[in-house]
Amino acid sequence: MHKQSRQQLKFGALLAGCAQFMRHNSTDTEQMLWRCLAGKRLGVAFRRQVVVDRFVVDFAAPAARLIVEVDGGYHSQRVAADARRDRVLLRLGYRVLRLEAEFVRCNLIAAVRRVRAALAQTA
Repeated sequence: MHKQSRQQLKFGALLAGCAQFMRHNSTDTEQMLWRCLAGKRLGVAFRRQVVVDRFVVDFAAPAARLIVEVDGGYHSQRVAADARRDRVLLRLGYRVLRLEAEFVRCNLIAAVRRVRAALAQTA
């Protein structure tokens, strides 16, 4: 069995703490979308603000290997970093669906349709 270093354990605990904080302090658009994803409303279980590898992702449907990210204004300054993150997640077997926060806010039904379409691609 692989032993984790003390530094890895600390980083894991830090990530778990960040994820817990983010679950209790979601953005308005994350809350809107969560109400549509929670409780297997789309036929698959989603988890919110979950640690995947070294990242905290907004929503993950592990059975479908799908991650959904709601990108607010902050992400416009992180295009390259987000692309690197998406590549790592892809190598781990996940597909990443990015939805603009304003799109979720203004057209929640269409945002949910995009999540459904992404789920249908895994079936």
